[in-house]
Amino acid sequence: MARMNEAELDAFLATGVICRLGCLDNEGHPYVVPCWFHYADGGFYIIPRERSAWAEYLARDGRVSLCIDAETGDRVLVRGQAAVAERPNVGGRWVAIARAMVLRYRGEEGLAYLEATINEPRWLFFVAPTQITSWTGGGWAQKYKHYQW
Repeated sequence: MARMNEAELDAFLATGVICRLGCLDNEGHPYVVPCWFHYADGGFYIIPRERSAWAEYLARDGRVSLCIDAETGDRVLVRGQAAVAERPNVGGRWVAIARAMVLRYRGEEGLAYLEATINEPRWLFFVAPTQITSWTGGGWAQKYKHYQW
C-alpha cells in the first residue's frame, strides 16, 4: 500500500470522485454529507446551498474531515479547517468554482443545472488541510501486519 506522490494526488483529486465531508452538528455529534469539491490553492473549495444545515455547522466550527475514495481502492483522507470564503450570495466567486465542479462531475450537460440554479444563493468554504493521507490500491501497510514472535 503506497502513498500517492504529488502528481498522483493532483490527478486523483481532479477526477469525478465524490467527497464525504464530516463536521460537527450543533450538539457536537458527527455529521457526514456527500459533496462535490474543487482542489486548488493547496486546499479544497466546497459550495453548499444557503440553507444547508452543514454550512451553518462549518461556519460555527470549522473542524472538518474529508474522505475522498474510489472503488479502485485509491483514497485520500483530509483533516483540516474550513473557513468561510463567502457568505451566501448570488454571483460571487463561487460561480466560477461551481462551473469547474459541474463540468468535472457532470460534463457539459451539467451546465444546464448550474444555469437553472445560478440565482440560488450559495456559500463558499475553503478547507485548509492540516493533514492529508493517501493510499493507492490494495495491499497492507507494514504497521497493520500481524507478526509472529
